[in-house]
Amino acid sequence: MHFLTELISNAGGRANNEDYCGYKESTNSICWCLADGLGGHKGGEVASKLAVDTILQSFEDRCDVSVEFLKELFNLAQNKLLATQDEVFFSMCTTLVVLLSDYNEAVWAYIGDSRLYYFSNDQIVYQTKDHSVPQSLVDSGEITNEQIRNHPDRNRLLRVLGRENDVKPSFYNEKVTLKIGDAFLLCSDGFWEYINEIEMVVDLVKSASPKDWLEHMQDRILSRAASDNDNYSAIAVWAV
Repeated sequence: MHFLTELISNAGGRANNEDYCGYKESTNSICWCLADGLGGHKGGEVASKLAVDTILQSFEDRCDVSVEFLKELFNLAQNKLLATQDEVFFSMCTTLVVLLSDYNEAVWAYIGDSRLYYFSNDQIVYQTKDHSVPQSLVDSGEITNEQIRNHPDRNRLLRVLGRENDVKPSFYNEKVTLKIGDAFLLCSDGFWEYINEIEMVVDLVKSASPKDWLEHMQDRILSRAASDNDNYSAIAVWAV
């Protein structure tokens, strides 16, 4: 088994793109990560790039695929952000989602409201739950999951990297055995807010490649988003 990967990162209607994503492949493993930065004075841009670069460099040095290594990666990124903060970038934070695979199994973790979707047999079998105020309202039964997309408090995050406290990402604590045809979508909130889960599946089924899949979904964003829409980024991964 191997993977096909396609990335997109667009500023949308904003002057700066505070999203950042990338991946790194070794002989025996591969790492994908995506971040959505927060903070004034371009702090969001710095935070997201710093987090992703730290993850990818640390992965390159070790190439491990385990929940324990994921925890270590998030702590390394957290420490890097805290060490970099100064009078200019004192408030910079970022979401982060990371996927690791050894070409047979996969593990993942995230913090904030950047999401990971796992598709198998042309359906979503797993999606992350945002660390946000609206998600807590969903959990308590006050709103539906779909209502997160237009909720007035959608941008109020309960967990991010870069805050002065213990980093608390969520982990999928078991390795998932992959098969050919499985797919992953890692994306920032500026991406998933314009595309519902049914449409993600529809676009996946009719696509010939990860590039096609992202282009179909981007068409939906461009047809629906206001002129001042948020940055949007995504990584599409196919097991082939």
